[in-house]
Parts: sequence; structure tokens; C-alpha cells
Amino acid sequence: MTSSIVPEPRPVAPAPAPNAYVPPSAASQDLARFYQRVERDLLTRGLLRTDGGGPDTPYEADDLARNFEAIAFYSEYPDHVVSVGARQTDGQLSRWSGPVRIQTEFGPSVLPASREQDAAQVKSYAARLAKLTGHPISTTGRKANFHVFFAGKDDSAYVVSRLRKLIPNISQASLELVANPRANFDCFVFASATNTSPYEYVRAVTLIRSELPDLVRRSCVHEEIAQGLGLSNDSPAARPSIFNDDDEFALLTSHDEKLLTMLYDPRLETGVSVDQARPVVRIIARELMGQPL
Repeated sequence: MTSSIVPEPRPVAPAPAPNAYVPPSAASQDLARFYQRVERDLLTRGLLRTDGGGPDTPYEADDLARNFEAIAFYSEYPDHVVSVGARQTDGQLSRWSGPVRIQTEFGPSVLPASREQDAAQVKSYAARLAKLTGHPISTTGRKANFHVFFAGKDDSAYVVSRLRKLIPNISQASLELVANPRANFDCFVFASATNTSPYEYVRAVTLIRSELPDLVRRSCVHEEIAQGLGLSNDSPAARPSIFNDDDEFALLTSHDEKLLTMLYDPRLETGVSVDQARPVVRIIARELMGQPL
């Protein structure tokens, strides 16, 4: 007599999510220790300040106007663009005209606890930027146009795969920069426009190394997202500022907040040249500093 009982199939474990946590490799851990030593050295030298500036860093309206021209009208990396056909022209004002929708993404090697902390910081910072600029800036889980990747040395394949899906026509040079970032690049941002509107950003991608310790990581969030909004250059004369390669300040300063307010002031038109904008820039700077026009 044969049995009519059919054995139940064995349960199949669900496939892991594409960015499910995978412990970092020894090489990634070594890199994290290196960055920790770098942060300690900077702090020991009195750098990476988080006070936003004070009596020792005075600036006036003329300083603000000069720094705005240097930082907002020129690009730190004029040859790096994300989408085919986009271009960055020095001497013109570039910024977003439409809403900025920021999505935070993580490589597999990023700890779950770190993901929560990073996402919360980006969300809080986006709200601060929206208030400073008066421009619609928010975080989202879908249909983003500004992607912030936290990814480590082990996560290059994941990030490249995501970028190919997000930006099908992304250049090979951009992919190479993401897959094999230079040793001195803790973080960077691409912001791109289109051929028809070359001064209006429509997409941005930021990559922040997940091996970075907390303060340097937050510093990257502050600087790279702000640069992706249009403050795309650094200036050695800017102080107190994060848009300066001297690492004196880690987080957005009072000076930098004013730069963002100026960038999205409706009296400045997207694409305006630095020479055309100069009289208006000086007026806005004096207004923000409470100095007579």
C-alpha cells in the first residue's frame, strides 16, 4: 500500500537584500583605523572646530561677498559630471530650480546602527538647508534626485551597480572615480545639469567613505551636500568656513549659512555671470550682515 502523503517542500530562506550587512574586510578595518588617527591628529592641532566661528574669526560684508563669488561661481572639479552632456561652466551661477529630494543609501559593509545615525543626520541637515535657502529640500525614500551614498572600501561593486541603474548614461570616468576613489578623497559630490539648462542642477550624487570616524563623517555630510546645492568651490580666503581645505572647521558655520541664503536669493538668476551679479551680491551681503547699503 502506497502512502498518499506528499512531503512538504523545505522552506526556502529569503534571499538577502542587496545591501544586507556584510562585515567589513581587514583592509576596510585598517582604513578605518587610519582615518581615526587622522581625526585625532586634526583635533590635537585644534582643527575640525564645531563652534561655527566666533570672536577670533570676524568677517564683514565685503568678505562675505568676495567669498561667495569664489565659492558659488566656480567649480572645484569642473570636469566631473554625472550625466552625459551635462557641463559646468566657470563664472556662472549654478543651482537647483526644482525641489531637491535627498535619499540616503548604504553599502553592505555599513553597520545597521551607523545607517540609522547617518540617515538621521542627513534628514536633520536637509531640514536646516531648506530653512536657510527657502528652497524645497527634503529627504525621501523614492524618486530621489540627490543620492547620498555611505559606502566603504568593500562596497564599490554595489555602488557602481546602483549608479548604473540610477543614471544609465553615466560616464565611465565617473564610475571609475566611485569604484576606485583616490586615497585623498574622503568624500565627494557630483552635481549635473542638462544641455538645455546647463546652469540648473537636476541630479547629484555624493559618496562618503563609511570608514570615516564620526566627526569627519559629519563634516563630509555638511560640505558635500552644500556643494551639491551649488556652493561648488573651495577658497583659501574663506573663514570661518568649511569651504576651505585647511580643515579648521568641521561643520557649517555662520558664514556658510549666509552663503547658502545668498545662493538661493531670488534676486540672483541662475546662469548669471559673476560680473553681472556682483552689485546684487554686495547688496545681499550687506543686508545679511546688517551693514548699511
